[in-house]
Amino acid sequence: MSPEELVYLGFIAASIPIGFLFRYLSPPVKQGAALLLGLTITIATCGIHTLHSLITVLGTWTIIRLGWRSAPAFSLGWTFLYLLFFRLATWVGLPQPTPFSNAIQLILTLKMVSLANEVKCFHLEKKKEVSSFSKSPVVGGLLHEPSLYDVISYSYCYVGIMTGPFFRYQTYTDWLQQPRPLSLPGLEPCLHRLRMVPVYAALFLSVNAVFPLAYVRTDEFLEHNFFFRFLYMVAVFFVFRMRFYSAWCGAEAGCISAGLGCYPEGALSKPGGGPTVQFSSDPDTPVQYDFRTIQNIDCFNTDFCVKVRHGMRYWNMTVQWWLHHYIYPNAPFKAYALRAGWTMLISAYWHGLHAGYYLSFLTIPLCIAAETSMEASVRSRLGPRGQSVFDWVHWFLKMRAYDYMCMGFVLLKAGDTVSYWSSIYFSMHLIAVACILYGRLFKGGRRERKGASEGEKAEEERKSEGEKVEEERKSEGEKAEEEGRREEQEVVREKIE
Repeated sequence: MSPEELVYLGFIAASIPIGFLFRYLSPPVKQGAALLLGLTITIATCGIHTLHSLITVLGTWTIIRLGWRSAPAFSLGWTFLYLLFFRLATWVGLPQPTPFSNAIQLILTLKMVSLANEVKCFHLEKKKEVSSFSKSPVVGGLLHEPSLYDVISYSYCYVGIMTGPFFRYQTYTDWLQQPRPLSLPGLEPCLHRLRMVPVYAALFLSVNAVFPLAYVRTDEFLEHNFFFRFLYMVAVFFVFRMRFYSAWCGAEAGCISAGLGCYPEGALSKPGGGPTVQFSSDPDTPVQYDFRTIQNIDCFNTDFCVKVRHGMRYWNMTVQWWLHHYIYPNAPFKAYALRAGWTMLISAYWHGLHAGYYLSFLTIPLCIAAETSMEASVRSRLGPRGQSVFDWVHWFLKMRAYDYMCMGFVLLKAGDTVSYWSSIYFSMHLIAVACILYGRLFKGGRRERKGASEGEKAEEERKSEGEKVEEERKSEGEKAEEEGRREEQEVVREKIE
């Protein structure tokens, strides 16, 4: 393990017991202590480069104060342009930022863009309340506009400051204002999240020792046969997954111990976003809680979901939520494949400027187009047993596609990535193109309706994956919320009359 990885490991390990101590603090003390600890970690690991994050925070706060209506667009532009300056700092004679400052800058960029959107939503709903004489129906909305101290406290909160997961400002304030944090679940869900970490860590260390990434760059590697070169990427992606499974499960445990992101199960929380419905518990029924809001990885579904597009849902889940809510809807395209490509381009830029990121992320839309084509032209014509076989083949190819794309993500340089892909004859690119061509030649499947909305497509996908139960729970929550709003409006009308 590198020195940086040991520091990350130490930070994650220390954050778990520290989190339990934070449950004993009052809201103002908790806010100040979390800020002080986060700043201490930042200054200790980043030194002078702490100024980069501070400038980003102050710039975003200034944008919000100057005009909340345009703050989301300007904050996105500001933070992403500053990311470019941050990464090219050496070009203007500044010292090279540390890996820790890069990690903090990435998380901070997500937070600042989200904060600007939350503030805009707060002001819009406040205006609606004034005009309609009714309480805002928005779930998880802000109760007040954050001050500069609030923004700095949120930005430098020690929880996940270097490792994630991303969480919204509202999630942060809900954490500060928890009425009885000691009564919330902590030890049991924390141990449950950590139970597989030793296994992931052991597999990471052992397989990485046998299949080092550096070997791919040697001339000796190219002397091996095709099957060895092809299977090597399977081992590399396995190491990659075990590394992040260990880190993210540990980071989630640090959030759980502190109680961050703890909401009733009835709130139907989403990773990154938090509650999606208003929830009022029955006084006679014990409330069950979950930590879905800060869940960043679903290890089982990452490995065993069938489709490429679904694999992204279960990997870095809080960032996927951020991309889905702040990037995908504002893409300058209407077609799903082009929107997905735009979102992947932004994701690649957020990760860094290395060409390998772009080669990998921009391969995802090609794979999505291939699987969509084959589902329409082949799977739709098969019976139940044939569809089961198709899904197993689909899963196998999905995993190989992610193996293939992972090589660009870890090799980083364009030359190294293209060299490896050429050593296996760009096999996954060719398979994807062949699937698309086959689907167009034998297009027995249905074409996507021009007028179909993204919501309808997503609903069809969820139903095909067996998620009807969750949809039914959502609809019930929405109906209850709508009835509650109607009752409130009736009461207001009666008072006015």
